[in-house]
Amino acid sequence: MTTWQDFEREAPDLAPAVRARFEANRHHVLATLRAGGAPRVSGTEVQFIGADLTVGSMYGAVKALDLRRDGRFALHSNPSDPTMAGGDAKVSGLARELTDEVELSAYAAELPAPQPGPFHAFRLEPTEVVLTEVAGDELVIRSWRPGQEVRTVRRS
Repeated sequence: MTTWQDFEREAPDLAPAVRARFEANRHHVLATLRAGGAPRVSGTEVQFIGADLTVGSMYGAVKALDLRRDGRFALHSNPSDPTMAGGDAKVSGLARELTDEVELSAYAAELPAPQPGPFHAFRLEPTEVVLTEVAGDELVIRSWRPGQEVRTVRRS
C-alpha cells in the first residue's frame, strides 16, 4: 500500500505542485473500469485527509460500484486554465474502500460539509503520479512511481 504521504516523502518537489492542481478546482475526472472492462469517466471531488488522497461518492453510484469490483483508477485534475499554468496532474493506482466504522467516522469528520446520508469513501493508493507543464517552448513531464526517483522528460 502506498499513501499520498509516501508520495510526498519520496517526491518532495513534485508532490506540492500536484496537490495544488487538485486543490485549485473542486471538480475533477475519475476513470474507473466497468464490469465488461470498458472505461467509465465520472466527475468527482477529492479530499486530502491525513496521509491520504481520498474520493467519496453517493451511496450506490456506479463509479463506487466500479471501484468496489476493481479498484484500478485514473484521476485527472481539472485543467481549467487554458495556459496550463501550474500544469496538468494525473494520479493512477488502486482505490481501497473505507469500511471500518471508526475510519469512516474520522473521514466524515474531516469533510468540509456533513454528508446527508450513506456514502462510499475510498483511499486512493497512487502507483503513478504525473505532472505535465508548459515551460517556454517545452513540454515538461515529471512522473513518479513508488520506490523510484522522479523522472523528467522534456519535449520541444
